[in-house]
Amino acid sequence: MKKHPLTMWIVAIGILGIFSSAGAEVQSLRGYAGIENDSTAPDVKQYQKDEEPMARDYLQQPPLIPHKIDNYTVNIKHNKCLSCHSWKNYKRHNATKISQTHFESRGGAIQSTVSARRYFCAQCHVPQVNAKPLVENTFQPVESMKLN
Repeated sequence: MKKHPLTMWIVAIGILGIFSSAGAEVQSLRGYAGIENDSTAPDVKQYQKDEEPMARDYLQQPPLIPHKIDNYTVNIKHNKCLSCHSWKNYKRHNATKISQTHFESRGGAIQSTVSARRYFCAQCHVPQVNAKPLVENTFQPVESMKLN
């Protein structure tokens, strides 16, 4: 059986990576102190209550949720989000209607109901909070996304 040269290179690089990282330390966001030294719970983040949505930072970013979603039921049988954000109800509740893209199947076919892959809202959308970042972030939005 003939070995492919690319396969041999990949195996060699993998083996070198294992040996070179064997002594490397993994650094946590907590720093070097172990969990046993810090048993305090993190501060509870205060969700903003029914405020204007925060601006998006990049194209195709899912919008943040500008209100609390505690106790919202989203399961196979019921989606609380749709009670306000569906095309049928959004005007009555002065809510943003869900995007037409949420009605596309994986194959691109337009459906009359929300696609199963877009049904569980919190997979992409999260409540907005005014929280300090865990790590330093120098990200800048693209020029076309900046508000004037």
